[in-house]
Amino acid sequence: QVQLAESGGGLVQPGGSLRVTCEPSGSFFSIGRMAWYRQAPGKQRELVADISKRGITNYADSVKGRFTISRDMPRNTLYLQMSSLKSEDTAVYYCYAEDVWLDPSRLPEILWGQGTQVTVSS
Repeated sequence: QVQLAESGGGLVQPGGSLRVTCEPSGSFFSIGRMAWYRQAPGKQRELVADISKRGITNYADSVKGRFTISRDMPRNTLYLQMSSLKSEDTAVYYCYAEDVWLDPSRLPEILWGQGTQVTVSS
């Protein structure tokens, strides 16, 4: 069984930087698109950024120019480097992976991590 484990969240001052990491554990054949989502209190979960298996990236308008998503092959470790953080970036950040092939003979799966809290406050 594959799980996604996020780490690196915490408290940071406005204007600061933080990097969150998502590490897939267990054995898998391949992983397709990966992404970071976030959910602030009282709001719906929203896409922050995603990256294809080939490294093509996409960002929400609210984080363009401030956040960078990257992916380290072959383990598919996912990173989100966040800079110039604002109070409105405060949320639980979730790692997401789709087309997770545990075995070529099985159907692919979709996985979510448990989330890591990022709080931007002075």
